[in-house]
Amino acid sequence: MIKLAKKVVKLLSKKGLRISFAESCTGGLLSSSITSISGSSKVFTLGFVTYSNLAKINILKVPKKILIKHGAVSYETCSSMVKNINKISKTNISLSITGVAGPKGGTREKPIGLVFIGIKKGNKTLVKKFLFKNKKRSSIQKATVNKALNLILSFAK
Repeated sequence: MIKLAKKVVKLLSKKGLRISFAESCTGGLLSSSITSISGSSKVFTLGFVTYSNLAKINILKVPKKILIKHGAVSYETCSSMVKNINKISKTNISLSITGVAGPKGGTREKPIGLVFIGIKKGNKTLVKKFLFKNKKRSSIQKATVNKALNLILSFAK
C-alpha cells in the first residue's frame, strides 16, 4: 500500500494534479496512506469520512432518495459521492469509496466484501464494483485502498 501511495504522490506531483477523497467503509485509510508520504501536501486537498447516511446527505449532498432506493453501498451512491466531492474540492481528480467491510452487515444482495469505488477526472467518471471474498474487515479495507490507488494511477496518466 505504501509503495503504491508513494507512486501516486510522485505521479500527481509530476503532473501538477490535486486529489480529494470521500471515504466510507475505509474510514480514512486511503487519506492516511497518502498523507503518510512526504510531499503529499502538494497533491492532497481534502478527505471526508462520510460513514453514516446522514453524513453522506449533509456533507456530500447525496440525495436522500438515492440512499432510500439503492442503499449506501451502491453504484448510484458511489457516483453521487464522487461527483459531489469533486464539486466541493474543485480538485483535478476525486475518488469515492463505499462498501461492506464486515464482519457483519452483509446481505445476499450486498455481501461482505462488496465495494464500489468511484473516480472522476475532468468530464470522465468511472464507478467500479469489486467483491473481496473470504477476507477479514482490515483485509477488505486494505484491498480497497490498493484498488483505489491503482485506479488513481491509471486515471492520472
